[in-house]
Amino acid sequence: MINVALLSVFIPTFLFVSITPGLCMTLSMTLGISLGVRRTLWMMWGEMLGVAIVATSAVLGVAAILLSMPALFTAFKWLGGIYLCYVGVQMWQSKGKLAIPEPGAVVQVSRRQLFWQGLVTAVSNPKGWAFHMALLPPFIDAKLPFWPQLAALLAIILLLEFGCLLLYASGGKALRLIFAEDKNVRLLNRIAGSLMLGVGIWLIAV
Repeated sequence: MINVALLSVFIPTFLFVSITPGLCMTLSMTLGISLGVRRTLWMMWGEMLGVAIVATSAVLGVAAILLSMPALFTAFKWLGGIYLCYVGVQMWQSKGKLAIPEPGAVVQVSRRQLFWQGLVTAVSNPKGWAFHMALLPPFIDAKLPFWPQLAALLAIILLLEFGCLLLYASGGKALRLIFAEDKNVRLLNRIAGSLMLGVGIWLIAV
C-alpha cells in the first residue's frame, strides 16, 4: 500500500518541516502562553484540518488552480493577518479574550474561535500550499493504489504536526510558569501579543 523506501525519506523530511518555526507553531506557542496546552488543543484541531485540506488539495492539483488566483489568496491572507494583528495589540495591552487573565478572572474565548483561528492560519498561508504542492506528490508511488497512499501519508503528516504543535504549546506554557508571579502577567501578555503581531505581519508579508 505504500513504498517503504519513499516512506523512510518522507518521515524525516516532514518532521523537519513541521518542527521548524513557522506561522502555526508560533501561534501554538503564543496560545500556550496565554491559554495553556489544553485549550490550545482546539486551535490545533483547526490547524490540522487546514493542513489536511492543503495537503490533499496539493496532491489532487487543486493547489495549482488556487495559486493561479493571487487576488483571492491576497485578500484571504490580509484579512487573516489583520485579525491576528488586532488580537496581538489587544494581548499586548492585556485586553481581549486571548490575554492572560488577572488572578481570579475567567477566560471567555470559545472553542469555536480557537478552532477557526487555527484553520484560517493554516489555509491562508500560501507558502504552505506551495510547499505541499512541491514536496508531497513526489512521495506518491504511481505503481501503488493512490488513495491508500494518500491516507497513510496524510496520517503521518498530521501526527508529526500534532506532536510539534504540542511541543510548542508546552514551551509556551513552561514560559508562563517561569513568570508565574502576578506582577509578570502584563509582561507575559506583551510577549504573547508581540508573537501574535509577528504571526499577523508574517501572514500578510508571505
